[in-house]
Amino acid sequence: MAIKEGWTGRVYEDFEVGDIYKHPLGRTVLAADNMWFTLMTQNTNPIHFDHNYAAKTEFKRVLVNSTFTLALVTGQSVTDLSQNVFANLGWDEVRLPSPVFEGDTIYSYSEVLEKRESAKRPDVGIVRVKTTGVNQDEKVVIEFKRTFMVYKRGKVPKIMSGANASPR
Repeated sequence: MAIKEGWTGRVYEDFEVGDIYKHPLGRTVLAADNMWFTLMTQNTNPIHFDHNYAAKTEFKRVLVNSTFTLALVTGQSVTDLSQNVFANLGWDEVRLPSPVFEGDTIYSYSEVLEKRESAKRPDVGIVRVKTTGVNQDEKVVIEFKRTFMVYKRGKVPKIMSGANASPR
C-alpha cells in the first residue's frame, strides 16, 4: 500500500506573479450563517436580521453581512494561498459591487500581483494578491487585495499529530 501525503499548501517559492488560482470550494450562504455572524460581531443594522425591515428597502430582502462575505472569501482562498502563512499583513481596496443574499453560492479566485523577499525575516517572503468573489450568476460580489507573509520551502513549522502516525 502506498501512503500519499495530503496537500500541505504553497510556500513562497511556489508563487509566481500573474498566476491565478481558482479556489476549489464554493459555499452557499445560509440564513443561519448570516444571523450568527451578525450576532457575533454585534452588528445592529436591521438589514441583516429583520426580514420585515429589509422588505421595505430597495433590496426587498435581508442582506448578508458584508464582513461575513470578506471572511468567507478569504477562507476560500486559504487552501491555495495562505495554508502556510506566517502572518496576514493587510486587506486593502475592499470593494462590494453587488450584494450577497441568503441562499447565494459564493465562489472565488485570486491573482498573484507581487512577491518579494522579507527584509527582516529570512524564513518568509511577502506575497500580494487580488481576490475576487462571485455569486452563482458569476456576478462579482467582492474584490480585495491582501498581503501576507508566507513561509519559504523547508521553513514551515512541522505538525506533530496523528497525521504523522502510521495509517495501520
